[in-house]
Formats: sequence, C-alpha cells, structure tokens
Amino acid sequence: MKKSVLTRYRVMAYVTGVLLVLLTLGVIAKYLLHIDGADGFTTAVGIAHGWLYVLYLVVAFDLGSKAKWPVKKQLWVLLAGTIPTAAFFVERKVSQELQARVAQDAPVVAKA
Repeated sequence: MKKSVLTRYRVMAYVTGVLLVLLTLGVIAKYLLHIDGADGFTTAVGIAHGWLYVLYLVVAFDLGSKAKWPVKKQLWVLLAGTIPTAAFFVERKVSQELQARVAQDAPVVAKA
C-alpha cells in the first residue's frame, strides 16, 4: 500500500472531524444559545461537511479496500465522520496500525 493512500485518508479525517466539531458548535449556538449569525454559519459549515464527508467516504473506502479490512472495521471507519471527535481517534488508531505496513511496502532507494 502506498503512503499517499494513508496520507489522503488522514487529511480527510482531520478535515471532516474539524468541520463536524464546528457544525456541532454552530448547532449549539443556533438552537440553545440563540446567537445571531449562527444560522448562516451552521448552513455553510453543514454544506461543506456534507460534501467533504462524501469525499471522506470515498477515501476511507479506498484505504479499507487496499488494507483488506473486514466489513465491520470498514463500517466503523466510515461512520467515524458522523460522530463529533470520533474521526480524530479513529484516524490515530488507523495510522498507527498502517504505518508499519506502509513502511514495509516502501521501495528501497539505492544510494550512489
């Protein structure tokens, strides 16, 4: 497995996680605190999170298929983008697990 596959996943996990936390804070500000301007913020962040979550699904599925994960693990990683802060913890666990595999598959460069 290439390092770029893991890097793409890590970037999308962080982006999705940050947007979901911002969306959660926006919803709290809008519905619980009744803050002016929270409506527009929540709408913009919600749309961004929705579209980028779809991209996260594609990238995470690609990673899972190349890592040959079982279906349950694949589903957990895919759902991590819907639970606030879960994407950060799942990303860390996945990265630690796959770092050795990525390093093992890396080609050895001959020095001149």
